[in-house]
Amino acid sequence: MPEYRRRYVAGGTFFFTVVTHRRRPVFASAQARAYLGRVMRQVQQDHPFEMVATVLLPEHWHCLWTLPDGDVDYSKRWGLIKATFTKSWLADGGHGSLVSSARVKHRERGIWQKRYWEHAIRDEIDLMRHVHYIHYNPVKHGLVRCPHEWPYSSFRHWVEDGYYGEDWLCDCRGASAPVPERFRDGTTFGE
Repeated sequence: MPEYRRRYVAGGTFFFTVVTHRRRPVFASAQARAYLGRVMRQVQQDHPFEMVATVLLPEHWHCLWTLPDGDVDYSKRWGLIKATFTKSWLADGGHGSLVSSARVKHRERGIWQKRYWEHAIRDEIDLMRHVHYIHYNPVKHGLVRCPHEWPYSSFRHWVEDGYYGEDWLCDCRGASAPVPERFRDGTTFGE
C-alpha cells in the first residue's frame, strides 16, 4: 500500500477539496449550509486561518486557506470542522449514509469521506489557477451557466475587490455554458 504524506508549510496557503460520503448532496440543504458556515466560523475563530476563496457544491467543498505565520496544523482544523458539523447535523435530525461496521468502529458517521485532498500553493500563478478553478467549479458541474449565478462561492467578493469582472467567463446569453480551454489570464483549466 502506498505511503500517504501530507505537505505542511508553516504559514502556507493550501487548496482543499472535501467530499461528502458517497457524494451524497448534503449541502443541497439550506440547513446543512447554515450549520457548516457556523461551524467553519467557530473553528476559524478558535484556530485562525484566512479563507482566500471558497465554493460549496451539494456534495463537495473547495477552498483556499492561508494559515498564520508558523502554523502548520490544517489537519486539526479539518478534523474539528468535520466532527462538529457531523455532531450538530445528526443531533438536529440530519442523516448520513449507511456505513460499514468497520466505519462505525472507527466512529465514522457517513457524512464525510474519510480523507480530504490538499495542495500547498507554490506561487502566485498556482494561487490564481486554484482561485479560478474554485470559482468556475459550479459551471463545470453544470449547476449554473456563469460563475456569478452560484450563490455559495467567494466569487462576489473577488468581483468587489476588483479581481474579476461580473461577467468573468459568463455565458448568460448563450444556451449552454462552454467550457473554456484557457482562462483569460492564460492559465489552463483542469483538475
